[in-house]
Amino acid sequence: MWGRYRRARHRGKHDYLCQDTWVSDTPAVPQHCPTPRELDDLELLSTGALAPITRFNVMVEQRAPASVVETAGPDSEALISLSLPEEVFASAEQAGAVELVDPEGLPLARVTVPGGEVQPLTHAQYGPFRDLYLTPAEARAQYAGRTWVPVTDALTVAQVEQVRTLGPVVLVPLVGTGTPELSPVALTRATRLVAETLTDAAVVAVPLASHDDPEADHALGIQVLATYAGDDPVVALADDPDGDYAPEVVDVVAADRPAPDERGLVLFFTGLSGSGKSTLARALVDKILEQGSRTITSLDGDVVRRNLSAGLTFSKADRETNIRRIGWVAAEISRHGGLVVVSPIAPFDETRQQVRAMVDEAGGAFFLVHVATPLEECERRDRKGLYAKARRGEIPEFTGISSPYEVPTDADVVVDTTGRTIPDALEDVIRALKQSGYLDLTSGPAVEQRAPASVVETPDAADELQRRTLDSITSSEVRVDADGGRTPAVEQRAPASVVETPASESPLHVLFVCTANICRSPFMEVTARHLAGPDAEIEFRSAGTHGWTDHPMNPDMVVTLGPRGITGHEEFRSRPLTKAELDWADVVLTAEADHRQFILDDHPALFRKVFTLGQFVESLGGHDDLHGRALLEAVGAQRSAASPDLDVADPYRRGAEASEAAAAHIEQLLRAALAALIGTESKDPA
Repeated sequence: MWGRYRRARHRGKHDYLCQDTWVSDTPAVPQHCPTPRELDDLELLSTGALAPITRFNVMVEQRAPASVVETAGPDSEALISLSLPEEVFASAEQAGAVELVDPEGLPLARVTVPGGEVQPLTHAQYGPFRDLYLTPAEARAQYAGRTWVPVTDALTVAQVEQVRTLGPVVLVPLVGTGTPELSPVALTRATRLVAETLTDAAVVAVPLASHDDPEADHALGIQVLATYAGDDPVVALADDPDGDYAPEVVDVVAADRPAPDERGLVLFFTGLSGSGKSTLARALVDKILEQGSRTITSLDGDVVRRNLSAGLTFSKADRETNIRRIGWVAAEISRHGGLVVVSPIAPFDETRQQVRAMVDEAGGAFFLVHVATPLEECERRDRKGLYAKARRGEIPEFTGISSPYEVPTDADVVVDTTGRTIPDALEDVIRALKQSGYLDLTSGPAVEQRAPASVVETPDAADELQRRTLDSITSSEVRVDADGGRTPAVEQRAPASVVETPASESPLHVLFVCTANICRSPFMEVTARHLAGPDAEIEFRSAGTHGWTDHPMNPDMVVTLGPRGITGHEEFRSRPLTKAELDWADVVLTAEADHRQFILDDHPALFRKVFTLGQFVESLGGHDDLHGRALLEAVGAQRSAASPDLDVADPYRRGAEASEAAAAHIEQLLRAALAALIGTESKDPA
């Protein structure tokens, strides 16, 4: 009868946005925050708009209202249900009632249990265009004698002309959950804009929700409009699916229905521990930032635990709460057109569906990536020994061992990382994103063609450095500082006069980072200083993400220096990483991808200058003609992924053999990195 009104859309449940609490009455009357659909139904029940329906069908959660409709046929009364969590239902049944509150905790009504009778306490206190939400009595008192026109989408040119022929009208945007084709706010705004062009038109907003039964919902809509109109006529708009929108509403529709690649987007990675989901997610974040077309937020791991979910344990209930919190934040980011990547294990389908519903309600897009690496492969990769501990019973409720992982049936892409490189596996995600229309990462970065100024303004001293080769430097040419090679932090800081020196003439600052700053990063520092030589315009420091304070270099790593003719470790003392060190550095080179992520979690703006050492060397290809800051700018704009495969293994407490292996790996990478930075004939590791 009303054209587009029949095409109602499911928006999903939202009762997880509010926590159930109990008031102190005797007997205790529980409080409950209903879903958005139930809140819409409550408002219409409270105002009498659903007459002759006056009460809820109260039921325990999981007894889906749809099943009632299926057995009862197109029964409008059966649609108006209130679903309570089992513990709330039991408490309400004992007390005889439940108190319904809005998302901010404001009590709206008491509902008898099991009867479902509604006793209004107050009306909704917030929301855009709230002055247009009239009760049927208020609407009839103000607009008696007019024609009532239900609206579920922005009006087309032909529909506006139809309305002009009706005389004085009331346009009724049906803004309940799941009903309008536009968002409720956009539909109301568009309807008001049309009303302003008509001779005599008013607007009344009615929160008539969809209940996922088009036939019964349509009958309910007729009933509600009849209650509002009384004896006045109700006229449906002619269906005009191919018509042009009225000029007044075109901009509103465009803003409310952005193109797929302009929508807010939640990229949700799920998979077992060790499946590679976090690594893939980080690589995808890098790729998006490299392209430069959109900003991005990463919600993952320890940062979320520290800031968003502090105090939660790793129990099943708390893990699910953590995912819902992540999902809620992600949905809010998508509401405003943002792009967010999350990668929890998220083993249960119910929680994933709740997050999907949050994103859908916010108007964002939800893209699910199932990293389907088999359990056997995840166990094989288990460097932290978590699976072994779980099999011994030391870690309870461990997903895949003592707690199930429910395989998604609705993933947008499935990726198995077994035997694959991260760039190769990432291509599966990139292709699927392009096919979805949400994100095309196949084009190059926006800054790729921009020539850095330092390429043109290379000073003569730098030209001389570019003619040097690291391989030609012998130990007899190396000048060891009087203090043994490592100058204290305060002495290494650039003097004030350097502030006024053009960047192209000041020394490059390189900061090496590992965990404790006693093994890998100090080896990087003293070895880099040795390889670069005394005349190179480059300075080196090191620090640790969890750096010990004032400790000497690890003895096993010290042993590896002698055969290489490297001195200067005697005065070395470890230190923790600080923001001042990060600000000092032109480039930060870490031992592992985890160190890099640790830095970027707290300082995402430093993305273009923080690399793993292996990643930096991998990114040098194609930049043979660039050195110094010009090279850093180019590599910062387009880089390879920070794959853990490129990490320098931690030798701490693993003996002399592990220390020598780490030293050899670092030396090989440093030769390539420094040859490129200083400028030589070759960037291949020696």
